[in-house]
Amino acid sequence: MTRRCAQLLVGLVLYAASIAIVVDADLGSMPWDVLTQGIVKHTGLSFGMVTLLTGVVVLLCWIPLRQRPGVGTVANVAVISVLVDPFLRLLGQLPEPLPLGVRGATALGGIVLNGLATGLYVGARLGPGPRDGLMTGLVARTGWSIRLVRTGIEATVVTAGWILGGTFGPATVVYALAIGPLVHVFLPRLTVPTADPAVAEPAVMPV
Repeated sequence: MTRRCAQLLVGLVLYAASIAIVVDADLGSMPWDVLTQGIVKHTGLSFGMVTLLTGVVVLLCWIPLRQRPGVGTVANVAVISVLVDPFLRLLGQLPEPLPLGVRGATALGGIVLNGLATGLYVGARLGPGPRDGLMTGLVARTGWSIRLVRTGIEATVVTAGWILGGTFGPATVVYALAIGPLVHVFLPRLTVPTADPAVAEPAVMPV
């Protein structure tokens, strides 16, 4: 349990850092962050606060899906929401504007870091993140494939975020194409073994 909690925390810290890195590169954000940026523009709330509020809304959507949150679910919302703003402020102190090639490499590094972070926190097996649970809950209730549900959710949030003024760009597309293979590589290597039959195997393709 000590390893699982530590791995969860490290994964969530790195996840928040990866969000900030990709956003700061300004070449397009990860799907849910496109929506967050759009809401930020219209509300004046901080990125972290919007992340917190959307996480809570998504968790409310779990109720009709009969999904049960775990310790990791609550930690996911809290830790990422608290840390993403300080990471964004830290990166905002870098000289501007950075060359396009540097921004591209930075965005790519952030996407890879996000895959690693996802493998860490999902592999800790302490409960799915809000968006992960939304996906798996919809799959269970509808019988649709993970690929179809995942694509539908991300297409919806990206479209809504883009309409609101969020940043859609090449990094958004690269993330959509790369995150599945990245998690497929990292997750099996980072999943903590447990003899507890009540602890289910983590999903291979989290949102």
